[in-house]
Parts: sequence; C-alpha cells; structure tokens
Amino acid sequence: MIRLNCDYLEGCHPAILRKLTETNLEQTVGYGMDPYCQQAAGMIREAFACPEGVVHFLVGGTQANATVIAAALRPYEGVLCAETGHINVHETGAIEASGHKCLVLPQFNGKITARQVADAVAAQGDDEHMVKPGMVYISLSTELGTLYSRQELEALYTTCQELGLYLYIDGARLGYALTAPACDLTPADVARFSDAFTIGGTKVGALFGEAVVISNPELNRNFRYMIKQHGGMLAKGRLLGLQFIALMEDGLYFSIAKKAVAQALRIREALVNKGVPFFIDSPTNQLFPIFSDAQAEAIARDFELALWERVDNTHVAMRVCTSWATPDAYVDAFITAIEKL
Repeated sequence: MIRLNCDYLEGCHPAILRKLTETNLEQTVGYGMDPYCQQAAGMIREAFACPEGVVHFLVGGTQANATVIAAALRPYEGVLCAETGHINVHETGAIEASGHKCLVLPQFNGKITARQVADAVAAQGDDEHMVKPGMVYISLSTELGTLYSRQELEALYTTCQELGLYLYIDGARLGYALTAPACDLTPADVARFSDAFTIGGTKVGALFGEAVVISNPELNRNFRYMIKQHGGMLAKGRLLGLQFIALMEDGLYFSIAKKAVAQALRIREALVNKGVPFFIDSPTNQLFPIFSDAQAEAIARDFELALWERVDNTHVAMRVCTSWATPDAYVDAFITAIEKL
C-alpha cells in the first residue's frame, strides 16, 4: 500500500538524524536556552530576513497556534479566520479551550480578504456584548493547498495595522507554499507582512517541531511564560534547535519542499491529461481531484488517499498529498494507476 494521504507519514530527513546522533551524548542546558537553539534562531532570522525577529521552538502546530493566540489576545477577544481554517476545523477547540472564540469568515479558495476583515470589525463596532476581534489567522499554504499572493498578504497586513489587529500566519506547510512555482511571496515577505508566523517542521522534514517567529515585539512580552503554561517548553529543547539547524543549512528546508511540490505537479499533470476534475485548483503539494466512486474504489486497492468531501451521490473529492520524502517510484506508480482509470 502506497500512502499519499498526508505529508507527515515519514520520520525525518537523514541530515537531521545525523545531527541528532552526532550530538546525542553532549550535555547542554535545557528548555531552548542551549547554543543549538540560539544558532538555529540566527539561521532562521537570516533565511527570512528578519534580524529583529524573536524565535521560539515548540513541538507541534496546534500547540504553537494555541500559545501564540492566547499570548496575543485579551480575555474578551477572538481571532478572525476562514471557516476552513485549521484552528476552526482540526484543533479540537484548542483555541476556545484557552478562552478565545474563533470568529469565522466565509472562505474563498481557502482564503479570506482584507475587505472581509474590515467588514467584520465594523460589524462588531463598540458593542461590548460581542467578542471583539483581536487577531487575524491565516495559513500558508491554506487547508486547501492554495496560496496568498503578495498583494493579498500585504493588503491583509495593512488592514490589520489600521484596525489594531495582529496578523498571524500558520506556516505548518510554509516550505511547500514558498517553493511552489505559482507563489510570488519570498521568505522576507512572510516576516515583513505579519506580526508572527510559524515555520512548520513536522510536515516539512523534521521528526517534530515548529519554529514560532515573532516580528512584533509586543507579542514577545512574557511569551516564554505562555509556552511553559501551554506545555510547550521541551526540557530537551536542543532536539528542536538541532533539527532546524539541519533544515536551514544550505537551504535544505526549501529544496526538499520544492521537490515535494514538483512531485505533486507531476501527479496534477497526469490527472489533467486524464480529464479528472478538481475540487479546488491547488498549486502546492496538496491536490484535490474528484473521482467517481468506481475510480476511487480502483485507486484504493493500491493507494491510500484522504477522503475530503462527497461531491454528489456518485463522486468524491480526495486529497492527494506529497511530502519531502515522496519517492519517484510512488509517483510513477500513481500516475500509472491514473492512466488506467
């Protein structure tokens, strides 16, 4: 069985294992205060052209999202997000559990717009009986594998600044977004047009780990207290720093992400050639083809995909997801299966 249902099925890139093995018996201070975490933070600041950014390392994406949002918001504030946003759909109410409401906006190709944000704030007005928007959350790439353009991101950030909102970017799949041929954003743009963002390691080559990068110093005040309170302060913090050193060295993070996108685009071309329609036009490592039930059944004999949504009585949208580790042989086999449909 070949699994193409998500992008975190494999362990980690061999360069990470080597670095962890080489340093295994070293003694370092804990809780992310070790030299390796400091080195990794410096490499991230350089890669994303944010010399004043503050970098913290956490274990997982939900943990990072919940910690950043709880640190940013007052008890009466909520976070604006797309209805498909990860914090709204796939985090088991983690944001609400911290006392903050997800203020959901209709999505357009997985995205929200600056106009929607402005309208939502205007609708709330000064009504103290309603949850007050305090932050905007987006993901890059989105849950539907789509991208924000530079113009869209800049407009969102400008609107947030004008309205006194923080803009937070969930970068669980940031590598796949930035290396997609359709993306016109640079790493520097991500840092410039946000108050905080994450660099996902879990889905992009690491065993585990997300780097939280805070561009706005207001958000960094007592942030380590929030990390500890949310269970995110890993005692053996160097395990996170070492992984991000390996990912940042020689641009490895971007090169392995680029390969994953290239593999997805190979599959996309085969689907297009076969006349298979798409639920959403996604240019990254996530694809959402629509198969007839018979086609889906045939594919399921040898491949595991993720069921995304039933389109009608006889068709389903499936998610095909490549990763940094997806080999050519898997893609070749899947393309052959597509051609036989």
